[in-house]
Amino acid sequence: MPEHTTLSELDGHPHAEVFETRRPRTVRLELDAGETVPRHTHEGTDVVLHVVDGHLELALDDETYALRAGAVIRFDGDREISPTAVADTTALVVFAPTA
Repeated sequence: MPEHTTLSELDGHPHAEVFETRRPRTVRLELDAGETVPRHTHEGTDVVLHVVDGHLELALDDETYALRAGAVIRFDGDREISPTAVADTTALVVFAPTA
């Protein structure tokens, strides 16, 4: 039987797990305007980030990307990542194990 929910019904801040199992790990990232997640990596994964609502500045290594609602970005989890919310932002992030 399929599971049905909405992003707003998921518990947790800034990360809320979408599925009980973590393969692939899928989370709702929710950041208030001005909130930043410190630089980190997700080694051994490919990452897909979809901005559902809001505006993020996403630092990947030495590059910065401005991402608004509807934007999707895919990158290697070995890169250093640090998202900063320019406005209140909700994103869906998938961490898929690399082959």
